[in-house]
Amino acid sequence: MTRSKSAELFETAKSFFPGGVNSPVRAFKSVGGTPLFIEKGDGAHIWDADGNEFVDYCCSWGPLILGHNNPEVKQAIFSAVENGTSFGAPTRLENELAELILSNHKYIEKIRFVSSGTEAAMSAIRLARGVTGRDKIIKFEGCYHGHVDALLVKAGSGLATLGTSSSAGIPEAYVKETLVLPLNDREALEEAVKKYKDQIACIAIEPIPANNGLLIQDIEFLKYLRELTKREGIILLFDEVISGFRVGFEGAAGFYGIQPDVMAFGKIIGGGMPVGAYGASAEVMAHIAPEGPVYQAGTLSGNPVAMAAGAAQLRACLRPGFYEDLAAKTASLVDPIVAHAKTKGYDFNIFTRGSIFWLAFSDKIHIRSSQEIDPDSMKYFTVLHHELLQRGVYIGPSGYEVGFVSDAHTKEDIAHTVNAFCEALDVAFNQG
Repeated sequence: MTRSKSAELFETAKSFFPGGVNSPVRAFKSVGGTPLFIEKGDGAHIWDADGNEFVDYCCSWGPLILGHNNPEVKQAIFSAVENGTSFGAPTRLENELAELILSNHKYIEKIRFVSSGTEAAMSAIRLARGVTGRDKIIKFEGCYHGHVDALLVKAGSGLATLGTSSSAGIPEAYVKETLVLPLNDREALEEAVKKYKDQIACIAIEPIPANNGLLIQDIEFLKYLRELTKREGIILLFDEVISGFRVGFEGAAGFYGIQPDVMAFGKIIGGGMPVGAYGASAEVMAHIAPEGPVYQAGTLSGNPVAMAAGAAQLRACLRPGFYEDLAAKTASLVDPIVAHAKTKGYDFNIFTRGSIFWLAFSDKIHIRSSQEIDPDSMKYFTVLHHELLQRGVYIGPSGYEVGFVSDAHTKEDIAHTVNAFCEALDVAFNQG
């Protein structure tokens, strides 16, 4: 399989962009080699600049739950573009997407559209501070909430100490307002809440952490978070940029039956177009300008093309049995691969939640925190990724990232992928 055109394009890109890319993981630094430059996508397949075809399980990192180039979404985009691309003024399409979401999602009453998941999380944090009048926030190791200064923070030296910056360019003053705690650790939470009594505005969590492995949490821990935040007057923020509308229309909140105070969304609600949103009760959202004192604005917020694409996609997600069928399809992919690994005695498992999956080179049946992931196991992923590309299967180029199954994946796609995975695993474990 030649990738000479992708290599040529990458060399040119390096003269334009830092590292040759506009988002770091695309550079293939974790797996080596030349990143694919994609020319087109259709259904569950993508084609690179060299004409190589792949079954795609990255799905643009999650938004494409219907697959690439879905006819209904594409037509909705074309229809919207015929009337213009941006107005900086309200449109009917904003109302339509908001009504579609709110009438089918009982955990929020009002919503505000923005342009990315990062912007949604950032705005939700500001809202929490505005509602509570407090400054400090708690986040968890292994959860990612976008490249917001206050959230690009790693753990400090003790259970209830403030974090330290995990990126250059972040003032220490921002970091001092963020506490980073281990996932699934009640003792650490109680200590932090006690130490910073009446100072914590928000506890932010991915209820299904899917940015540093798939760290599926015990429901009792999530229920405890809800009880703790109510007790202490803290806003509970569910970051559902990945899990929202992916594990079910009501996301992790609906899956677990837990009502957070604020929710952040992205990805799927844009149908492949740039989008984000945050939502809460009408009472909490009343704090947002122009109704309240918490300011947030955006020129492209509620962009009509994104609104049209999102509405077309979400209407498809509301079809009876949509999420059940997607979960069954995911099981048909994962189960035979795991069975092959067990037969061969490989330390390998695939964790899933709905149509999200993550490859773990471990014999553990639960991985609930990032500390449980062995960095040395990524050497197997590097080989696996290369071997899958050679067999026409594309997954994200990092062993810490999750994969996605879409409605467009066919039985033939799944069968091809299972065979490719089994062969690639054999190579990975023999070389590793």
